[in-house]
Amino acid sequence: MQSTQSEQRVGVYPYFVVLILGLIYAFNYLDRQIVAILAEPIKADLNLSDTQIGLVSGFAFAVFYTSFGIPVAWMADRVNRVRVVAVACAVWSLFTGLCGLSNNFLHLLFARIGVGIGEAGGAAPSMSIISDYFPPHRRGGAIALWSLGVPLGATVGVALGGWAAAEFGWRTAFFVVAAPGVVLALLLWLCVREPKRGRFDAPVEAAPGGTKGPSIMQCVRDFLGDPTLRMLLLAAAAYSFVFNAFAAWAPALLMRAKGAEMADIATWYSLVIGFSMALGMFLSGHLADRFARTTPSAYAMIPAWALGIGIPFFVIGVMADSWYVALIFLTIPMAMNMMFVAPGMAIVQNLAPPGQRSTSAAILLFVINLVGMGLGPLYIGAASDWLAGQYGPAQGLEYAMLSLAPFYPVAVVTLVLVARSLHRRSQPGAAPAAA
Repeated sequence: MQSTQSEQRVGVYPYFVVLILGLIYAFNYLDRQIVAILAEPIKADLNLSDTQIGLVSGFAFAVFYTSFGIPVAWMADRVNRVRVVAVACAVWSLFTGLCGLSNNFLHLLFARIGVGIGEAGGAAPSMSIISDYFPPHRRGGAIALWSLGVPLGATVGVALGGWAAAEFGWRTAFFVVAAPGVVLALLLWLCVREPKRGRFDAPVEAAPGGTKGPSIMQCVRDFLGDPTLRMLLLAAAAYSFVFNAFAAWAPALLMRAKGAEMADIATWYSLVIGFSMALGMFLSGHLADRFARTTPSAYAMIPAWALGIGIPFFVIGVMADSWYVALIFLTIPMAMNMMFVAPGMAIVQNLAPPGQRSTSAAILLFVINLVGMGLGPLYIGAASDWLAGQYGPAQGLEYAMLSLAPFYPVAVVTLVLVARSLHRRSQPGAAPAAA
């Protein structure tokens, strides 16, 4: 039995909470992706290979991010989530600043590991907080608003980081993007209240959010016991591999293979990526909330259609001769790639018990980041190094990016399977999934 309509009214304060958490998420994404933005000058200054760049921008970060993500989220399901996010934000911001002091690959690697550990306490607890400020039928839109932090972080990161690197060097760029995170951590600690767990859910569902609650392994078993969530993990792995590989190497592709300068990246790439990602993120959450009221499978079908639409534009963009033509065509897949995030997270928040939402979100993020951020950038870097011997650095990177195209259909098919599972469980008389 859900809470009454009057109890599900949403005032101004929840949107203020979304704003603060969204700004923190922006710097979460910015600090995560800053190595991709600065890849070319870092590579030249520290004499790194593409494989090493792929390691520090993806795999090394992702291993520690995902390893700490589930335990920190499990803890957040039992303690004050707002304070968990605030401390995490301060930690990852400080380690981002330390990246600017790196003198070799190992220095940069250890600093990025610190960023990964800090960021483990960001996204999952934030989604759990938002879910207790908004009723189920409003969560997709609320998470979409929060997720606008990704395009905001991409825009600010490319513009601010690119400008600082062009004017003062890549080391200063790390310092510039790290400082605001410390301020936001303090603002969150002082201005955001911890919401009551399960506020918009039936009392029987809210019970697991008690003092003890289920163990980590029980949360994992509950998650994997749900057939919809199991399939969602496969879809998330395929989607995130494509998205993170694309996002990590797009600036280097435009500069190395298409002739763009750092100033072009700071100005035009930042505007295009920010607009396209924001459009995809915003539309996906609100379209999913609208259509899922009558067609629950919309939470998966909308991103499936979006990824399919983006495939030909991705191929044409990668093969374009000039950076501005490439950027025009890559705008479409940039937007389409973002249309999984809000609906996918909303599926988890709607199906998981209130006392397991941070942990359940972390399980999904574990797969997204270990497969996507961990393997995607590393795959492109290794493929680029291998192909460079035969085709040269520029064309080798171009061919490496083109090799992502076959992974798109895999993501589309798995999302269609998630949609079918959502449809089956919505039918009258359908047996409830294990939870």
